[in-house]
Amino acid sequence: QVQLVESGGGLVQPGGSLRLSCAASGSIFSINTMAWYRQAPGKQRELVAHITSGGFTNYADSVKGRFTISRDNAKNTVYLQMNNLKPEDTAVYTCRIVARNVYWGQGTQVTVAS
Repeated sequence: QVQLVESGGGLVQPGGSLRLSCAASGSIFSINTMAWYRQAPGKQRELVAHITSGGFTNYADSVKGRFTISRDNAKNTVYLQMNNLKPEDTAVYTCRIVARNVYWGQGTQVTVAS
């Protein structure tokens, strides 16, 4: 059984930084795309960033230049480094991994407030 375990969320002041991690455990093979989504209260879930098996990355316009997605294939882990955080980044962040099946994490809360 595959599980995605997220960590790194929390409360941070505007301008601060957080690093999210999402580690896949269990029998998971042939990981392709790894991605981070977020959903703020009253809003639809949106794609924040994704990274392919070849290392190609793509970002939402709202986070370009501030967020960086990366992956460690040996550890089946995807990261999201978030810098210069803004109040509008407040949301539940969830990782998604596409392998032979699609797997979702449980979500981690990120709150940006002074």
